[in-house]
Formats: sequence, C-alpha cells, structure tokens
Amino acid sequence: MNKSIKRNNMSKLLFCGIILSCFSIGCSNAQVKAPAPYGPVPNVNQLRWQEMEFYAFIHFSLNTYTDQSWGYGNEDVNLFNPTELDCRQWARICKEAGMTGVILVAKHHCGFCLWPSEYTEYSVKNAPWKDGKGDVVQEMADACKEYGLKLGIYVSPWDRNHPDYGRPEYITYFRNQLKEVLTNYGDIFEVWFDGANGGTGYYGGENGNRRIDRTTYYDWSNTYKMIRELQPNIVIWNDGGDRADLRWVGTEAGYIGETNWSLLNATGDVPFEMLHYGVEDGDSWVPGEVNTSIRPEWFYHPSEDAKVKTLPKLMDTYYNSVGRNATLLLNFPIMPNGLIHPNDEKAAIEFGKMIKQTFAVNLAEKTKAEATNVRGNASKFSASKAVDGDTETYWATDDDVNEASLTITFNKPTKFNRFLAQEYIRLGQRAKAFTIEALVDGNWKEIAKATTIGYKRILRFPSVETTQLRLNIIDSKSCPVISNIGVYDAPQILTPPSIIRNQAGEIIITPADSESVIYYTTDGSEPTSNSKKYSGPIPTEGKIKVSAIAYESVSGKRSPVTREEYDLPRTEWKLVDITDRRASVIFDGNPNSAWHQPRNTRLPADLVIDLGKELNLSGFKYYPDQTMWGPGIITQYEFYVSNDNADWKLVDKGEFSNIKNNPTWQTKKFEPVKARYIKLRALKNTENNNNLGYAEVDVITE
Repeated sequence: MNKSIKRNNMSKLLFCGIILSCFSIGCSNAQVKAPAPYGPVPNVNQLRWQEMEFYAFIHFSLNTYTDQSWGYGNEDVNLFNPTELDCRQWARICKEAGMTGVILVAKHHCGFCLWPSEYTEYSVKNAPWKDGKGDVVQEMADACKEYGLKLGIYVSPWDRNHPDYGRPEYITYFRNQLKEVLTNYGDIFEVWFDGANGGTGYYGGENGNRRIDRTTYYDWSNTYKMIRELQPNIVIWNDGGDRADLRWVGTEAGYIGETNWSLLNATGDVPFEMLHYGVEDGDSWVPGEVNTSIRPEWFYHPSEDAKVKTLPKLMDTYYNSVGRNATLLLNFPIMPNGLIHPNDEKAAIEFGKMIKQTFAVNLAEKTKAEATNVRGNASKFSASKAVDGDTETYWATDDDVNEASLTITFNKPTKFNRFLAQEYIRLGQRAKAFTIEALVDGNWKEIAKATTIGYKRILRFPSVETTQLRLNIIDSKSCPVISNIGVYDAPQILTPPSIIRNQAGEIIITPADSESVIYYTTDGSEPTSNSKKYSGPIPTEGKIKVSAIAYESVSGKRSPVTREEYDLPRTEWKLVDITDRRASVIFDGNPNSAWHQPRNTRLPADLVIDLGKELNLSGFKYYPDQTMWGPGIITQYEFYVSNDNADWKLVDKGEFSNIKNNPTWQTKKFEPVKARYIKLRALKNTENNNNLGYAEVDVITE
C-alpha cells in the first residue's frame, strides 16, 4: 500500500515537472521578442498585391482596328464593332494560365472609353457594337467575378481627344472618369497610369500639340487621395509625378535587376538604375511590377501572329520578374473580333502549366533544418520554421547577427535545380547577399549565389544531387528573417532547339533548356538518340541540311525536330563602301541581330556585298529586322549582280508580298547567272520613310 502511494506521488511529481518544464519553455519563447521592423515595410494593400504574383494586362481600343501603337484621338468611333467579343474567354485563359487578376485598359491615349462614360461622346455608347448599349468594363468585371480573378483598371491620364487636355479644366474631367470606373464596377485591386503625355493629337476637333509638366499637372497627391477614398484596398501604379504604391522597372522587356530592393525615396528624380534595382537605403516601400506583352507590341497587329513569345522566353520572364522580388503583368492584345488569338492562348496556358509543374513539389518542406544561430534559442524562430510550409512563420537570428547559415538534410540523395527563398517582408527587406551550397563527395560546393531576396527569390542552376543543402546569408542589413525555403526539380523544356550557321560556316545548336542533350544529323535525316551528340560548334563546308532534337535522357522524351538548310558558307563575304563594323551581323547567321543603314540614307538605297569569289547564283534571301519599333522592313526592291562592281545587271525586281504582316524569310529565284558582287536596292519600306533594316541576307547557288 505504501509502495503504491509512493508510486502515485512520484507520478504526480513527474507530471508536475513536465508541466513546469513546458511552462518554462513557453515562458522562454514568450520572453524572446520578435525582431523589430527594419526600414520601410509594406502596407496591407501592397502585401496583398505582392502575393498575387502573376496577372494579366488587356489592351483593346480603336487602334486595334487601325493597326497603330498609339491612337491620335481622331479615329472613327464606328470602327469599334467586335462581333465576337467575349470577356469570359479572356478570363478563362487567364485563369488556366495561373493568373490571379486582370488589368483592363479602359482608356488609352486616344481617349476612347470602353465604358459608356457620362463625360464624353468618345466611348462605346456611340459605337455600333451592341447598338451602343455595351460596356466592356462591366463584362470584364462580371467575367473576373465568375472566374475568381481580381479586376484592375488602366485609365490613361493623357487624352488626345479631349479639348481641355493640357489645361486645368481637364483634371476635373479626368477625375470624373476615375470616379466612374472606381465606383461602378466593384472592388478594384490596382489602378494603372501610363506616364506618356503630350504631343500631337486631335484634341477635341482640331489637330494640335499640347505640352504639360508631368510632375505637377495632374495634381497626383489629391488624385491619389480620391482614389483611396473610393477604393480603400487599392494599389496605385504610376511612373511619373508623386510616388505611387508600385514602380515601373525601367523597361518593358520583361525583367528587373538581379539586385532588387523594394524601396525608393519619397522625393527626388528616379533614374533607370533606381527603377530597375530599387534603392537599398530608400525611405519608402515601392516594389517593382514587371509589365511586358506576350507579343512584341501591346495592341494587336496581324504581323505579330508568328511572334508570340515561346515557352522558354516566357519562363525566363517569370524567373526574371517573380523570381527577382517583383510581380509579372503579362499583356494580351485583343484581336479586332474581340478575342484573344489562339497562338497567345496556347502560349499562355503552356506557360501556366510549366510554372505549376515546376513548383508542384517542394523537396525542402518538412525536412530536417538546422541553423548556426536561432533568435534567443527559441523554437518559434527555429530553422524548421523556414521549411514548415507556412509563410507566416520564420527563422530569425539574434539582432547582432547579419551572417548565418541554415542547413537542410534530406532523408535520401535528392536531385534539384531550383532554389527559392522568401523573407518575412512584414519586417522589412534585409538580405544583401547569399550563397547556396550542396554537399558533394563530402565537401561543400557552391552552386549559386545572389544578392537581394525580398518577397521571393528563385535561382536556377544545373541539376545537383545531394543529401544536404546549405543557405548562407553572407550579408544582411539586419538580422535575417527567412519565412520560406523551396527546393525544386524543374522539368526540362523540350521545345525545338535553335540552329544557326555563322559566317565561319560553323553550325551552332542551342536548346531551350541548358540541361537538354542535343542530337543532330547533317544529311537531312531524322535525328534520334542514336545520332551524333552535339558538344559544340560543328565546322561545315558547302550546302548542308541540319536536323536536331532536344532529348531528356531520364524520361526518354524528346522535342520536335528543328530543320534548317544552308547554302554555301559566307566566310569570304564583305560589305562594300560600308565602314560600320556592326553591319557584318547581316550575314552572321543569327536572325536576332540586325543592322540599319545610316540615318542620312535616302531611298532608293543600295546594299552591296562582295561574295569573295564568283558563284553561280539562282536567287537571294532577305530576313527583316524583327524588333518592335521601326524595323525598316523593305517592301519593294531590285536585285543586281556584277563581276567587277562596275557593270551591273538587273536580275530580279518586285515586292515582298505581305511582309508587314508576315516578316519571315523572303526567298526570290531568278535565272542562273555567274557573279561575284550582289546589290540589293531598297525602293520602299513598310514605314514610308528612309529607315532600312537587315537581319540576314543570303544567296541561293546552283
């Protein structure tokens, strides 16, 4: 009986000890304060916006029907009649692409409004579409609600149709329009103001030229106040005037700086460097939004149907925007019929699927994690908080620590090629530099390094297999605060590789994914995994047919075949009477490089090439500059040949049919003739000016 009492007493004491121990630990944790915020921090709206990550732009207006980039304000309202307009199609595609919202261009620079504005006649209410009863903004709002997307609105401050633009009276008109779109269509997550302003336009009935001071004219501080009263949850994008909630990144090419601070100064000029990289010691939280289009231009142009960005290009854009502490705003140009083009739809959905597939499985989640320093040795700030799948918890170090390491141990050898890190940005952006190491053959090997982290940073590197991975914060403005670590094994992108033949005659094959294996043939036959393996430039002579595939050895999957045919190497080619060294890119084999004749060139203009020796010619090929602005595409031409660069013979003339809408290789044949010199004479271009651009020029030999 006494022994039983003793056992019970011992059990009670042990139980009390456990309780006291737990209480002691809890008190210990409670006594360890969270890190204090360091520097500027995001507000609630900015946090909500940052977490959206990837959303759409929609460009659709009267210049869709005039094939212009910017309207002049005098376009006929009767042009707007999209017979198949379907905002539900737009929203469905955005949703399937993994997007979280849509920013609709409700009014562009021409002043035409996609809603029946009470304050102008230049709107859908006077268009034939739906007999003037239509409202694109309302249909977009309804579609977003149906598909679970957030709605944003672009309203151009510049208006080339309104008679008062440039005068104080216009600001009342502009604000009245903002009130309409911010009051009548539900919650708006973002309002977008383009910085373009002033210049020639229609301006209410007569052509004129208006100039403004963009820093003062719009009285942004009061405009912002009104916007936030109407939409308390909104964020404001603006690249001019008073500092907004979000910033432009200085380019529309689809990337932000590798170093990217979500900070700017509240006042002062903002040069490209600040827009692109942020300001390390900035006094305001102003994160970057990367805006770019799925095509070269913002509005739809038939000539760009074959220029939709490829999956590799879109993935590069993702890693260089979302993967660099920014968000991605990807544009869809709407066709005149009111739909997104099938090519754009296919590209966007493939893009979304690849993002989802790449980041489906976080190999680091719930792994064993240990750190060199944990804040106050408290479990609530332990290394495990960085791999628990909860971005509201975080690993933190003591205040006096700005260098620390966190090691992840996998339960078996694990292969990966992507690393993701997130800071708990509610406490500010801190990390200035970090490295990633893997334990390889018993030694730590650096596999990647970078500077800033912020909301999200993603690094790419060749696949590595290891049992341990180490994150080293090597410099930080204050104690590191890491809320999430992700490790992923991204699938290879098996799209057809690119093939070029440079001026030296070497064949260069480039896969979309650097880890893909390339197999090729040079006799035109179908390549397989038993064909020659590409390991570097291939010297060639004479005419050749090259075929290549990208191959993934583990799965056995392969890309479609790329096929290219080449005539004789252009090793001895030289331009005549042109001293600009850059001009030689027109026969470097790279279709993405281009050269333009000097600005003082006048049509007709000649391009003369010495082939280095006499050849038996039967045709020529021209590939125009593929860039967006002013490509200088030749439409009408004459082609001459000569043996001495003195006596010339005209062997072909005509036009490159439909080259504006389809700027691809132009091949022209003529009766065989022997010649050493060729002359391509440009008579007219697509821009009706003297701009002449060349990406590639080649000949066809017998």
